[in-house]
Amino acid sequence: MTIDVEQYVNKAFPGLTLTPSLYQQWDIGIHVEFGAGFYQFKDNGGLNLARFHYVYHQALTIFNEIFSYSDEILLVTNVYQYKPAESKKKRIKVYNRYIKNKELKYHLKQQTRPYVFDDDDVYISQFSLKCHKQDIHYVSLIKAACNEDFRLKPKFGTGYNYPDVFFINLTKNVIFFIYDDRGCEVIATNQETIKSLDLKFRNWIDNRK
Repeated sequence: MTIDVEQYVNKAFPGLTLTPSLYQQWDIGIHVEFGAGFYQFKDNGGLNLARFHYVYHQALTIFNEIFSYSDEILLVTNVYQYKPAESKKKRIKVYNRYIKNKELKYHLKQQTRPYVFDDDDVYISQFSLKCHKQDIHYVSLIKAACNEDFRLKPKFGTGYNYPDVFFINLTKNVIFFIYDDRGCEVIATNQETIKSLDLKFRNWIDNRK
């Protein structure tokens, strides 16, 4: 069964636009800073891989706290496209590479959304898939979300077309979004739902509401 992303968001999170900066749009949420105290590069200019391993650890720990194997997940991906280059669309690599249950791909839904940052030459191809945690190669998927700005694998792509991936917990009404290696946002319809995050990971939380 497919779910209309816009209808779900309008009902559960009225007034919210599913784009980066969720935390600024919603009253109940936290912002987590990744890799605090670690710089991305070493003194010799090489990548500080120890920092990235710590970032992966933080992101996966939070994901596992939010999502259980019984929870229904809506995996939503925003792909940003230039209108003049519609004939040169890049293949989205999120669902081909990171979905374990290949049968689910037949239920993948795609919709076109207007770009929300006042650029008439850009639109959003929004993909969504209802699934469960065990259906996803979520470790690799989360690492790819963290690797956006660096030459690290796994990776979704390069440049402007790098997609935004949102993990929506339909069972608990929580949205988890990693914007890059610097951090993530978590919002919920109920403060009690994310209370455990505040208690367990308060040293990682940059802002709380």
